[in-house]
Amino acid sequence: MKSEEYKRRGHRKPNECMRAIVTIIVGIVFGFFIGVSFPAFSPPKLKLIPPIDTYLGDKNSGRSTQTILNVISVTRDNVSTDARKIDDPSLIYVSSNPRGAERLPPAILASESDFFPRRLYGKPSEDLTFKPKYLVTFTVGYNQKDNIDGAVKKFSDNFTVLLFHYDGRTTEWNEFEWSKRAIHISVPKQTKWWYAKRFLHPDIVAPYDFIFIWDEDLGVENFDAEEYIKLVKKHKLEISQPGLDPSSKGLTWQMTKRREDLEVHKETEEKPGWCSDPHLPPCAAFVEIMAPVFSREAWRCVWHLIQNDLVHGWGLDFALRKCIEPAYERIGVVDAQWITHQGVPSLGNQGKEENGKAPWEGVRERCKNEWKMFQDRVAKAERDYYKSVGIGSTDHDANWVTPDRIQ
Repeated sequence: MKSEEYKRRGHRKPNECMRAIVTIIVGIVFGFFIGVSFPAFSPPKLKLIPPIDTYLGDKNSGRSTQTILNVISVTRDNVSTDARKIDDPSLIYVSSNPRGAERLPPAILASESDFFPRRLYGKPSEDLTFKPKYLVTFTVGYNQKDNIDGAVKKFSDNFTVLLFHYDGRTTEWNEFEWSKRAIHISVPKQTKWWYAKRFLHPDIVAPYDFIFIWDEDLGVENFDAEEYIKLVKKHKLEISQPGLDPSSKGLTWQMTKRREDLEVHKETEEKPGWCSDPHLPPCAAFVEIMAPVFSREAWRCVWHLIQNDLVHGWGLDFALRKCIEPAYERIGVVDAQWITHQGVPSLGNQGKEENGKAPWEGVRERCKNEWKMFQDRVAKAERDYYKSVGIGSTDHDANWVTPDRIQ
């Protein structure tokens, strides 16, 4: 019996070994086909989903299961897109492109524009025989047409003229020959800073070396724009304005008052207590918002400083220096080319009579309120920034002249 059992076991052992060998070979072949059927796996390409740990670990978060599933779905899509970018070179994705344009080849991007009119026929390359180097804008009502006519004639063909119409009247301006070449934008009862924020984006005005953003009630008998540009370049001013004739209405600041013995000045002395630092506004690094002139580079910063909802711009003049360094050397008043502020209350009349107050009173009240709001926003933004980078609070702007000190 033992001999027969031994023989049976001896015959079974080779069969079992053969089955094991065949199983191993089949496994290797199967694994090989599985491997070549999928893209190569590289651990650095693995994208984990950290938010899921957060969602699952935070029992008190109140986030629903659907929220978690949404995160998984979005992340999966992102991983899939990234994989396609890596494995399919024909799929364009350039992360350094402007936001939203990542799927475009860089050479086709047209990130800047201009106000140059184009023909509807012919070759595009032949549309422009001349490109103005500077831009001047006026915010106007038709009642000031004669004053604007005189002002525009002080600007040569090197300037594109852009009129912002707050009274809705545009076609009447065609009585002036220059108006037919000007750009007209009409939105009733808005201020120039409202227009500037919406229509003077830095990428739109990029072709212009300097941008003039002026009020409509300026006397320009003693002003020549080309000569002004020469002086700005000579003194390397990034932000400037013409000096104000002492006869100007509402002359508030000594800094913007014209000096007869200078081409340009960059500092002044003010009323006691108004300047905490001789390099700070309103004693230096300061121009008013009635007739400012910006270099292309300065305007790119200032545009971002303009608040979307604070349309009067009061207080902006105190903050312009934040866009220039050193501001007390690059912001100044051009005395040799001066203007007169006529103080026509046209903007105030665009207001609305409320609570027994005349239209201009409501406008003036909002102007002052906006100044305080802007000052508070700037101070808070700077405090938050310094706190985020571990720097203690500063009192650099603590002594701004406040609206209640201006009559």
